[in-house]
Amino acid sequence: MHQQSDTAGEPAGCPAHGNIQLYGPEFGSDPERHYARLRAQGPSAPVDIAPDVQVELVTSYDAALHILHNPASFVRDARRWNALNEGRVPADSPALPMMGYRPNALFSDGAAHARLRQAVTDSLATVDQVRLVRLTQQSADYLISRFSSEPLGQAELMSAYAQPLPLLVFSDLFGCPPELGDRVIVGISGIFEGASGADEVLGGALAELIALKRRQPGEDLTTRLMVHSARLTDEEVLHQLVTLLSGGTAPLTAAIGTSSALYLGEDWPTGLPIEDAVVQTLWNYAPIANYAGHYPTQDIQLGDRTLRAGDPVLISFAAANTDPKLSEHREQLSAKAHLAFGAGPHACPAKDPAFMIAATAVESLLNRLPDTELRVPFKELAWAPTPWSRTLVTVPVRFTPRAVPQAAARNAAPRSGQAERPSTAAAPQSPSAPRPAHHAAAQHKGGLFSRFRAWVRGE
Repeated sequence: MHQQSDTAGEPAGCPAHGNIQLYGPEFGSDPERHYARLRAQGPSAPVDIAPDVQVELVTSYDAALHILHNPASFVRDARRWNALNEGRVPADSPALPMMGYRPNALFSDGAAHARLRQAVTDSLATVDQVRLVRLTQQSADYLISRFSSEPLGQAELMSAYAQPLPLLVFSDLFGCPPELGDRVIVGISGIFEGASGADEVLGGALAELIALKRRQPGEDLTTRLMVHSARLTDEEVLHQLVTLLSGGTAPLTAAIGTSSALYLGEDWPTGLPIEDAVVQTLWNYAPIANYAGHYPTQDIQLGDRTLRAGDPVLISFAAANTDPKLSEHREQLSAKAHLAFGAGPHACPAKDPAFMIAATAVESLLNRLPDTELRVPFKELAWAPTPWSRTLVTVPVRFTPRAVPQAAARNAAPRSGQAERPSTAAAPQSPSAPRPAHHAAAQHKGGLFSRFRAWVRGE
């Protein structure tokens, strides 16, 4: 359904519903204008999240908090979705992969949710902070080594850095052997790109990983989920792994890309730490922009709107974070009061590790290539025209090319004379270790994770 602008220059409504469309290039180019028009209708308003798919979108910070903290009246089980049950949602709708029910903690309520969530949070709690930082640095160094010696000194950070880095980190945390890690990355990347058969590739790879861990347990997230006292079935373990992948990698890609661009942008104040760029990204460019489907258990009045039982209510984390009523006293709020990680019983269980990965990724980039600059002003960068996430399409940069050293340190600190970017967090560095100057990719066939693991081994 092609979106047209009306004569007043406001976002056009859907011809079928008269709703504002939260998809397409016009929305992607200026989502704040759409949110402003929606706010004029009250704390929530009907929108089309995809062609022929209507939802109620909450744009008010206070209303969003009320819903997120009220699981008795607003449940997450998408099997209650009226329009889907009545056959009014197109079978090929792009909303279905995002909103359709899955047997994981995200779409569960009550005791079922508590059981699955506890398994996830307890397993995540076993991840060592020092190891996570070192793993992120290793992943960053490997990816930077792939483009830092380009003669023109140019790169596109989203595809070359922000997108693959979380995939490498998660594949390692899951305890994937190289070949299975390659397939996991192909599968989850294909799902985000809408590639045919990607679900089967990811499901098959994770099923093999779980079978492997049954035979050979390890010190990894997969094993931790499998041996947890909640006694998850293999199918439940698989679905929690998918949730961690989908809920972690894409938002981290957005956060790393936007934070890097923001820090390098024309308006960023000199001297502020990298963590401030990540915080501002979470407030003003929430990586998960519109999501968290809720279903009222009975008809509920919200402002002048009646939210019907079983009709989907989505939270606009992006609009809530930039709610003008909130901005009047935002400086008095904690830096963590944003809703980028959600709130209430379904809040992201990995918000601290996610923040650490994003900040470490940006810091590693700017420490390794300290003269990196944007090739396009931040205000001119294009955003993806999707309702679900706030992510940049490209982040083109330039830098002074670095020759590949004869004995590169995999996690060495910046060379003498190169000032580190300011950071409030001390990032531990692993001991330097020599590795051959030739590229591992030239020696090792296989996918991204195989080449990364070979590089880490110094091959």
